[in-house]
Amino acid sequence: MTQSPPPQHTVRIWDLPVRLFHWALAACVIALVITAKMGGNAMEWHFRLGYAVLALLVFRIVWGVVGGRWSRFAAFIYSPARLVRYLRGAAQADDGIGHSPLGALSVFALLAVLAAQVVTGLLSDDEIAFAGPLTRFVSNAVVGQATSYHQEIGQYLVIGLVVLHLLAIVFYVVVRRQRLVGPMVHGDKVLPTPAAPSRDDGASRALALVVLAASSALAWWVSTLAGAPSF
Repeated sequence: MTQSPPPQHTVRIWDLPVRLFHWALAACVIALVITAKMGGNAMEWHFRLGYAVLALLVFRIVWGVVGGRWSRFAAFIYSPARLVRYLRGAAQADDGIGHSPLGALSVFALLAVLAAQVVTGLLSDDEIAFAGPLTRFVSNAVVGQATSYHQEIGQYLVIGLVVLHLLAIVFYVVVRRQRLVGPMVHGDKVLPTPAAPSRDDGASRALALVVLAASSALAWWVSTLAGAPSF
């Protein structure tokens, strides 16, 4: 007698705001690396993209508190012991619903490194034509340290984490037979057991627009502090 396949459950995991954030951030980071390497007049766009990333990061921090269930930080803050169990192959049933323990570590690391890169960019001065809008509020020593980190350390940390992120996607597809890109496009995951979905309705999306508008206003205000190029 042929056994019927186990039931599958299609669940909305990633709400539209976090999906748009993900792809917008990816595009901005790629463009930031390109404009940094080009230099010259491209640095004006480098600054503008930096303010865009600032707005996106502020949005994600707020959305990590008020967003859809699986977009909230509370849904993927794991203990070190649980991370170790996951790495040893003893994952819990809900480790694969939203961000896994390893995926969560990657998300927090990338957000932290990007935040450090944005802040040091705001404090940097190339001593030629471009200076961050916050340079006038700190000492020359701090500006020098921020510039050094931004140019010599931070950018390579960002590139390294992006490469690791891409390699992890390939690993999950090839080894674990889990597709990560599709759900981040359409929002749904096919799960072996039922799970509570993320809220992703009109009211939630309207709230996301308000949060994004406030985040963009904050980034614009920062850009005006020293007359730096703005949006």
